[in-house]
Amino acid sequence: MSSHREAPEISKDPVADSSDLYAFVSPDRPDSVTLIANYVPLQLPSGGPNFFEFGDDVRYEIHIDNDGDGRPDVTYRFEFSTEITNPNSFLYNTGPIDSLDSENWNRRQFYRLTRVADGREHVLAHKLPCPPCNVGPLSTPNYAQLARQATYRLSTGERVFAGQRADGFFVDLGAIFDLGTLRPFQQLHVAGKKLFKTEGEPVNAVDRMNVHSIAVQVPLSRVRRKANRYGAADRASVIGVWTSASRQQVRVLGDRVAGDTATGPWTQVSRLGNPLFNEVIVPMSKKDLWNTLPPTEDKRFARFVEQPELAALLPALYPGVFPRLDALNKTKKPRADLAAILLTGIPAGLIDGFTNNTGDVQADMLRLNTAIKPSAKPDRFGVLGGDLAGFPNGRRVGDDVVSIALRAIAGVTVPLVDKAFTPDAAAGAVTPGLSAADVTAPFLGNFPFLGTPYDGFNNPPVAKS
Repeated sequence: MSSHREAPEISKDPVADSSDLYAFVSPDRPDSVTLIANYVPLQLPSGGPNFFEFGDDVRYEIHIDNDGDGRPDVTYRFEFSTEITNPNSFLYNTGPIDSLDSENWNRRQFYRLTRVADGREHVLAHKLPCPPCNVGPLSTPNYAQLARQATYRLSTGERVFAGQRADGFFVDLGAIFDLGTLRPFQQLHVAGKKLFKTEGEPVNAVDRMNVHSIAVQVPLSRVRRKANRYGAADRASVIGVWTSASRQQVRVLGDRVAGDTATGPWTQVSRLGNPLFNEVIVPMSKKDLWNTLPPTEDKRFARFVEQPELAALLPALYPGVFPRLDALNKTKKPRADLAAILLTGIPAGLIDGFTNNTGDVQADMLRLNTAIKPSAKPDRFGVLGGDLAGFPNGRRVGDDVVSIALRAIAGVTVPLVDKAFTPDAAAGAVTPGLSAADVTAPFLGNFPFLGTPYDGFNNPPVAKS
């Protein structure tokens, strides 16, 4: 879930599969915005001798729209290359890796970072090294230090990292995709009545798994557009963010020595803006198409946002629990609240002191009002919990996006656009029952924020006799 294996074709191409996207004003550097895009999902830590890595034949990009037209105004492009130090060894490393230039490390990755803005490409860095994968305590004895060595501050003001991190997402996949089971609901009571009963405690299905992250921390001055160029002064600080992966259109098969060669124009094979959009909004028959399109084409999918399938499933799966949602569904009235959250941003006047609206263009982007400062005490439910610095105002690593999305679909956000509607009592309590506390690797307090990746020696944990 979020976007792990969300479409049939991209699930066959994990190197190009974007799994999570984060965008937030940096708590460690409030004059900047942090953008993190995860790829290569569901990595088991014990992956040797061929450990996980970025694709040399994939173009990874993080896009920023700062004028509300659903097109990128600023793009950060990551392109990777791999080098083998010892062609006669089958090992990833032949001894401890204690630095990024260790002679013991046999397979290294580097990347070129390009900033594209105003139609011009500016290469910010050549051949920046990635850290190795976290093999184990003997091979990578001080992994945190290796990650720090691979975090770079550029002369143009950006801070950048590309490499393996712990997956920070949390979701009970086994329950949710077993006909929408929500395991903790056996504990939920409304007006003294137990609503429904399920068995067992929720399990974080992606815990102790790794991803590969591209992350950039950008000064706000390099992502915002001036108000007099943007138009509406109250939207001058709002940006839209999405990530994409592209491959060249032609693959020429070579022999065992030369290998295959990619050529031709680049074509997009994966993208991600809001978490869960392609996962639970877009129907199965259109998921692969959605991955190939730019955000400007998302008007094609507006009807699935305005009449989401999951909103109809909740009353069917839990009879008598969501009667008001059921009645709303039967009116066939488009869900203007969900369209605002996912496709245009929330207009001013609906929530006191808040907007992240980008205009009339319907586009799936993480919309972030960069004028809202980081919260001293973040609430996991973001805007629904009264914390305007959290999802759906961008997305922080600890935001409980699954619960937030379920509650919005269940009707808690309908009163934003229809004051006469009262949500069902269960709508504000629906949750898979997990939080950031269910992620074994703790988040960091500074860039790149996602935790140290799990090593292959200790994960999965060895049973004690």
